[in-house]
Parts: sequence; structure tokens; C-alpha cells
Amino acid sequence: MIIAVDGPAASGKGTIAKALARHYGLPHLDTGLLYRAVGISVLRHGGDPANALDAQRACGFEEVLLADPGLKSEAAGRAASIVSAHPAVRAALLERQRAFAAQPGGAVLDGRDIGTVIAPEARAKLFVTATPEVRARRRYDELIGLGLSVDYDHVLGDIRARDERDSARSAAPLRQAEDAVLLDTSALDVAAAVAAAIALVEAAAR
Repeated sequence: MIIAVDGPAASGKGTIAKALARHYGLPHLDTGLLYRAVGISVLRHGGDPANALDAQRACGFEEVLLADPGLKSEAAGRAASIVSAHPAVRAALLERQRAFAAQPGGAVLDGRDIGTVIAPEARAKLFVTATPEVRARRRYDELIGLGLSVDYDHVLGDIRARDERDSARSAAPLRQAEDAVLLDTSALDVAAAVAAAIALVEAAAR
């Protein structure tokens, strides 16, 4: 069974996807990490994430980079949102994601275009969202927990800018698949959000 979990930044989709993977005993891929890896690679090599050629060159990153703590930084997130708008970058990472989804037994993938582009055949599709203010608070708390010095208003502005870039890009824009179920986590804690997600997957699998 393939489970697609899409949604904007800090909506809780990653936490939910990991929980679903544990619950069903399936492998999990946070596809956003692939774009963060490309983005951080561009920055570390002195390139410009907005330059399509710089971004495409960074797509051949080593697998070990996916475990780099630097991928959680705001800079990596901004760069990921920018490089993900390049069609060449999305094409370079497309087969990597589709191969993961096609594993025997299935998989759980979370991102922004799993249900629409990567695995439109997914048995269960969730679109996880929350208000920008709630998402900014979650990201702020996460970054503070990592020992980073950040400003809430700056994080909120970054969340809104990323929403705009992700929704307006021409290549695989962020949008809810027609057959995806909406899960708003604004007023839910982690346990409630995970329970709701499991119930939705169970319903889809019937």
C-alpha cells in the first residue's frame, strides 16, 4: 500500500507520515529532504538556488547528506523552496522518489506533490494543513529546540513566502489531489493528528 501525505511547510505532514510508516510497518521517505539537500549543496558551493544550472548540478548529492543537521535550518528550507521550482531539478529527483514508492509492499512518502505527481496511484492520499500562524509557531519551536536563534515574525514571513512559491510554481505546484482527504491539524496535538490520519487511511484502504 502506498500512502501519500502532502501539505505545506510545518503542517505536521512529516510527523504524521513517520507515524503512519511505523503503524503499518512501511518504509518512509521525506521527499522534502531531497530538495533541502539540493538547496544546501548549492549554497555550500557558492551557487545561487534561483539559478537553474546551479540547482541541477547539485542534484547528484551523496546519500549521507540526507542525515546532515544543516538540512533543518531556515536557509536550507528557503533554498529548497527555490530550487524545487526548477523543472530540471524536479525531473532529476522524480525517478528516485517513484522508485521508493514502488517498493514491494508499498511505502509512505510525504511532500508537496506525492499524490499529484510522484504516486498518483497511491491507495491513500492525505493533504495535511494548518493555519500559517500555527505552522510558524511549530517551526519556531522546532528551531529553538535545535538551539537556533530565530524570530517568530521572521519565521511566519518565511512560511507565507514558501506557501506562495510552492503554490505558484509551474512545475508540480503544491495542491490537494482531487482524491486526497483534507486533514487540518491546526487544533490537534500530535496524538490526535496521528489518530485522525490512521482512521482516514483505514477508510481509504477499505
